Amino acid sequence: MKINTVAENRLRSSVTKLAGLALGGMLLAGCAGNPPKEQFAVTESAVRGAMSAEATQYAPVEMRSAQDKWRQAELAMQKENYDEARRLAEQAEWDARVAERKARAVKAQSAVQDSEAAIKELREESQRSIQ
Repeated sequence: MKINTVAENRLRSSVTKLAGLALGGMLLAGCAGNPPKEQFAVTESAVRGAMSAEATQYAPVEMRSAQDKWRQAELAMQKENYDEARRLAEQAEWDARVAERKARAVKAQSAVQDSEAAIKELREESQRSIQ
């Protein structure tokens, strides 16, 4: 009798562990199945920020990549493929951030060049007035 009790306890323990693993798996699947609403809000904000920085003009490749991935993320969301939607939205966010920073850098470099040209012009003017 004792042998059957040990075997029964092992069987119950194994069943309990399997049930726990199955429940854990279902919980993880449930989390992965949630729409990535927060990520979409962050991505939308990043894309708008890049557009306001004129990334379409100053960083067109990066901006196009961000917009393409954003559209793909929206399509994945419509198909309820939430993992894919989240992944694409994250990529779109980072592409938009790169586009915004590149646009700001290009505009800053242009401003520096304009300032240097103005300084050169002032120096030349001041040299003419001294002579």
